[in-house]
Amino acid sequence: MSIHAPAADWFRAPHGEEKVWVGLAILWCIVMTIAMPYWYLFGKQNSAGESYRVTPQEFRDRVDRFVETNRVSDIQGVPVVQPAPGGDAYLRAQMWTWYPILKFKKGQTYRLHISSVDLQHGFSLLPLNMNFQVLPGYDHVLTLTPTSSGEFSIVCNEFCGIGHHMMTGRIIVEG
Repeated sequence: MSIHAPAADWFRAPHGEEKVWVGLAILWCIVMTIAMPYWYLFGKQNSAGESYRVTPQEFRDRVDRFVETNRVSDIQGVPVVQPAPGGDAYLRAQMWTWYPILKFKKGQTYRLHISSVDLQHGFSLLPLNMNFQVLPGYDHVLTLTPTSSGEFSIVCNEFCGIGHHMMTGRIIVEG
């Protein structure tokens, strides 16, 4: 089998409905080119937090110290930890758990440190539109100010192995 050159008249300029679809595609590209920077700057769904290098063992130790000094109760064997308003809170991702359960006060600002000690996880706070990638070796710091009371679920939205479906955690916000 040999390669043949295409026929001389193989290309035909768009016509009729093709022109409409090409025009809509170009228009959509222009709209998205404008919208994406707008969403980034004004959408409030992107993290403007800080990030620092940390070894998984260092972060594990920080979380353990945080739990020891701020523990207020337990829920099914998992410590519930309440940091001081305006203070730092630590959340560790590890196959297949978020540790510990955090308890915040509505209207108070906290610096939430998140890291993984094993592999990449996804932090998704439900029902809010908050999604964040959690990587080992990095201490990601998010500034949070809860605006409503209730119990919020944390799920891993990055497949992390056979127990991924069980990787849930909680943030409790008191009024």
